[in-house]
Amino acid sequence: MATVHPAPRPMSPEERKVIFASSLGTVFEWYDFYLYGSLAAIIAKQFFSGLDAGSAFIFALLAFAAGFIVRPFGAIFFGRLGDMIGRKYTFLVTILIMGLSTFIVGILPAYASIGVAAPVILIALRLLQGLALGGEYGGAATYVAEHAPHGKRGAYTAWIQTTATLGLFLSLMVILGTRTALGEEAFADWGWRVPFIVSILLLAVSVWIRLSMNESPAFQKMKAEGKTSKAPLTESFGQWKNLKIVILALVGLTAGQAVVWYSGQFYALFFLTQALKVDGATANIFVAVSLLIGTPFFIVFGALSDKIGRKPIILAGCLLAALTYFPVFGALTKAANPALAEAQAKNQVIVTADPKECSFQFNPTGTSKFTSSCDIAKQVLAGASVSYENAVGAAGTPAAIKIGETVIASYTSKGLPADEAKKKDGEFKKAVADALKAAGYPTKADPARIDKVMVTIILTYLVLLVTMVYGPIAAMLVEMFPTRIRYTSMSLPYHIGNGWFGGLLPTTAFAIVAQTGNMYNGLWYPIIIAGATVVIGGLFIKETKDVDIYAND
Repeated sequence: MATVHPAPRPMSPEERKVIFASSLGTVFEWYDFYLYGSLAAIIAKQFFSGLDAGSAFIFALLAFAAGFIVRPFGAIFFGRLGDMIGRKYTFLVTILIMGLSTFIVGILPAYASIGVAAPVILIALRLLQGLALGGEYGGAATYVAEHAPHGKRGAYTAWIQTTATLGLFLSLMVILGTRTALGEEAFADWGWRVPFIVSILLLAVSVWIRLSMNESPAFQKMKAEGKTSKAPLTESFGQWKNLKIVILALVGLTAGQAVVWYSGQFYALFFLTQALKVDGATANIFVAVSLLIGTPFFIVFGALSDKIGRKPIILAGCLLAALTYFPVFGALTKAANPALAEAQAKNQVIVTADPKECSFQFNPTGTSKFTSSCDIAKQVLAGASVSYENAVGAAGTPAAIKIGETVIASYTSKGLPADEAKKKDGEFKKAVADALKAAGYPTKADPARIDKVMVTIILTYLVLLVTMVYGPIAAMLVEMFPTRIRYTSMSLPYHIGNGWFGGLLPTTAFAIVAQTGNMYNGLWYPIIIAGATVVIGGLFIKETKDVDIYAND
């Protein structure tokens, strides 16, 4: 027999308070988490200065990714608590851990002061942030959904979905304000700490707000009936009827949603600054404007999902991403750095080398030393963000770089005295830089030639795809699982999807680019995962908008 639901009614004052309290606290948490990502280049210099510049940046990205890697473990730990003792106090604890970890980053001495202890402590704090965020999202989404009337869950939980974007937007605004007030030199030296330190004020407000909230009615009802789960982990993952839903939620929803989300916001920012050489402040402004324009569409698509369903909107966003990423990022290059696009079209760069000399062009630990002529040639080009084609050279011959009509022979540093190796390195880099300059390759994007309107349109389109996949996802995940194990069950696929598939996207994409030489090849990672989600979700995921979330079976 179908459950009869009352007609949707206007939002009550109590419901408004729940959404505001949950959303505001979550904005602050995302603000804390994203400060690190936005300042990755400066943090690389402060905490990984014992490495060369390229390795330091990659290591900083991996430290950023470490916070994502542990998120599923936070989801399991805090999800279990949330299903056993309640939603309210569990995600009060998560914000305390998150806020204090962020504040400590702001006062942590740099590598120059305490040596290797600095990056070790930094990574430990990142892990704590990741654990806290793993417990935060499931609590906030579950809490709001369980307060929402039937027929409004998509619209109500969509407010939670805006918080990640608003948190990123807030972090960019604070960074830009501090940068402008102090100047670039002071900001790079010590001013970068200010956004981390002021987060203690946001923490105080968030804790005060969350202490005033009541437990969710669904959990209160379940607790009064004595139906809370004694072993939510066993029920969620030890019984196939629930485990199969967890797996489907991951591969048929959250994996695709995650890569579209991180491509549209984080990878787009990294692509602008690293590949297209747009200066950091300008790139941040472009992303902030696109977020400002696009963020209301989280609510639009959340509310629309109450009418037409969650599944078609999420999968349509994934499909559009898979079909349009290559042309869209190509257009972004032409709009943001036309000189680079022109140089790539006129003067192709080719690396000719013996394949046996070439190793994987990715050095996350900073311990590998590239000594072969192929590795040295590719490292120099990757460091200059130059796309190149690979050609097979004769066995035993040194690698060579062809830029337009100019050919520059590489060298092998293995066995060379340090002074001679340093001299050859300087000569080789100068020869490559001169040839790139002669071929029209810019060292940075010319602000006067940036098509500001087109860059904003492209970035806004990427954000709109984010709103399609992310706006309805919280409601759908809540609706897929029974109340007694909801916090645990929905948190794990969400955080594996967003923490692993999404959080590792920048590092994985850069690895693919460094390996293949093509600046666009990193896009294959989100395209393949988004495409797989469309197929699996389309075939095996059921629509959930009409389910009774108070049912406990």
